[in-house]
Amino acid sequence: MELKEAIMKRFLRKLINLNIWGGRHTELKNLQKSLPSYLRGSKDSKKAVKDLLKKEFLNIKPSTGEKHVSLNSHKQKEIYEFLEN
Repeated sequence: MELKEAIMKRFLRKLINLNIWGGRHTELKNLQKSLPSYLRGSKDSKKAVKDLLKKEFLNIKPSTGEKHVSLNSHKQKEIYEFLEN
């Protein structure tokens, strides 16, 4: 499995476990905490976030100067299918 894809799946699982859907959101930095320290802020993790936004799996909410993210509840089925593959 490609590193970027593994990071994407880890981010999605973390948000699902924390039940961050729709109106609930968390800072992007909190997602990075689910990665080992050598991957935090790496190109792969940034690309993973961009891809999740492209697929519309994540909603982004600029809040208090920080970027906050939540899972797109309209894409719930697609998110679970992506995690199963």
